[in-house]
Amino acid sequence: MKVIKRKLADLNKCYSVAPLKIDGQDRILVAAEKQDPCLLFDADGSELETVWEGPGGVMSMVQVPGGNGSFLATHKFYSPNDSKEAKIVIAQPGEDGWTVRTLVDLPFVHRFDILKGKDRNWLLACTLKSGHEFKEDWSSPGKVWAAELPADLSGFNEDNQLQIMPIAEGLLRNHGYSRIACEDHDECLVGSENGVFRFAPPDQDDSWNLEKLIDSPTSDMLLVDLDEDGKDELITLSPFHGDQISIWKDLGNGFEKIWDYGEKTEFLHAITAGKINGKPTAFIGNRKGKRNLYALTWDPASETFVTEVIDTDRGPANVMYFNKDGRDRLVATNRETDEIAMYEFS
Repeated sequence: MKVIKRKLADLNKCYSVAPLKIDGQDRILVAAEKQDPCLLFDADGSELETVWEGPGGVMSMVQVPGGNGSFLATHKFYSPNDSKEAKIVIAQPGEDGWTVRTLVDLPFVHRFDILKGKDRNWLLACTLKSGHEFKEDWSSPGKVWAAELPADLSGFNEDNQLQIMPIAEGLLRNHGYSRIACEDHDECLVGSENGVFRFAPPDQDDSWNLEKLIDSPTSDMLLVDLDEDGKDELITLSPFHGDQISIWKDLGNGFEKIWDYGEKTEFLHAITAGKINGKPTAFIGNRKGKRNLYALTWDPASETFVTEVIDTDRGPANVMYFNKDGRDRLVATNRETDEIAMYEFS
């Protein structure tokens, strides 16, 4: 695998990365975990502008459906021990720059997404915990929250917030999230100390469908068909901010573990999937020890899963794959080295 790396910018404790489309053009958002800016890049990695200077604490960013550049983002989640004031905000571009206002105050909100239902859109938000009294207090488990998301968000602000309700409770270290694109709607995975859960949005009424896939404590995860047999593998990083990469497969009686990476990998965190020259690939990064960025694929010759190191000693927090003009690219927020980087594969 040939990899060309370009450093796009320095950003203190860069963390969140997400795609954005404005006026039909593909853009890239990158924001910081601490009290630092959110930056906007074009698809080739050129920095365009600063969306906001602060307050930071950005764990997730998601474009509003039908919004020309409008997106939602978390603010003020600075760490598991400093996120009581966390919220979800609306950012909108305009002739005089960007405006940012509150959608909903949601203490400890870590991951969130906008899921497409069969007849409406839903906001689904995951809180890492529900409260604490001291550092590393995990006595109040997190929740999953949901609300129907109106097409018009112009009326929401600090004084008129979106009403959101819990749909699942008791999730200790509720950290992991990934979206699943189905034929006519979206579903998602949520990972916690309690295991991995699959959520499907309401169809006719307001009842969410919840299915537990595995009991194993999971920090982050995703579903992807690496071996191209028509059945998705479940890739997990475990336990919370843990050191083990595993692969699970539903062999007929639920998901069973079929593979473990043989080396302990400290503080696993980044995970996404894409393709390199048409080959399904999972991209995984860890934030301590060797601080590597890995490509995980299926090798049909040896009939096993294999890893290849893409970059080392960078410490990626999150990664985003996309294909632009036939070129496979990955953007990584290398938090531990304050580096935003783009990798192109051939």
